[in-house]
Amino acid sequence: MATLPFYETRAEWGRRLALAAEPCADDARPPRFGLLLQELLWPVLPFMRRFEPELVVRPALRPQTVMLLPGFGAHPIRMRWMARKLERAGHEAKKWGLGYNLGANKWRFKRVEKRLKKLYKRNKQPVTLVGWSLGGVMARELAKKHPKKVAKVITMGSPFSGSPRANNGWRAYQAIAGHRVDEPEIDTVVSEKPPVETVAFWSPRDGVVAPKCACGKPEERDRAVALRCTHMGFVMTNESMSALLLELDRA
Repeated sequence: MATLPFYETRAEWGRRLALAAEPCADDARPPRFGLLLQELLWPVLPFMRRFEPELVVRPALRPQTVMLLPGFGAHPIRMRWMARKLERAGHEAKKWGLGYNLGANKWRFKRVEKRLKKLYKRNKQPVTLVGWSLGGVMARELAKKHPKKVAKVITMGSPFSGSPRANNGWRAYQAIAGHRVDEPEIDTVVSEKPPVETVAFWSPRDGVVAPKCACGKPEERDRAVALRCTHMGFVMTNESMSALLLELDRA
């Protein structure tokens, strides 16, 4: 890949910084600052699990192939603990195959589409998509485009409803992804429900995404499951893991 000249690179970063500096829409209500500060405690969550009752992982009633899609700025390693618990239950946990999630652009979406098709072809059965934050938004789009290849979509703190700026991460997203959150490169209506079973995990303690945006309206998902974890806790707490295992066993 050719390297851009310095002046072009400088101009591009100027454009991205301008995107990050845009005013927030009047109807956007991100989580309050106190909740955002709690998200900074995520490194201690694995330590805190030691003081909780041990998570009971029972054999899955319906073992499935589960593809895990990380949130914006996150690497699949953040979901490794979750993947291990899924494997312990008898599911086949698969990474999305793209490393860090740096935005839902056309290139990244085509790559994850290819990954879904490969898993479907190999296992001869629909794949369950579990997406955290932005990963959940992308999972919904995959299900819209390939409904026969997706068994179910489970989103965790994903901003698929309401204002796309009702969160504390949209400025960073626009700076890194290079496009506005309300102008996705994929032609879609983000809030439209996929034609497969779609379940939304949300939390009133989410410090990144506004709870109502992750919960969604009744017509935008099939069910909503309320948890009490932080945004980072969706992939790091026993509460969330237990809810996910129960949801996968649900017929």
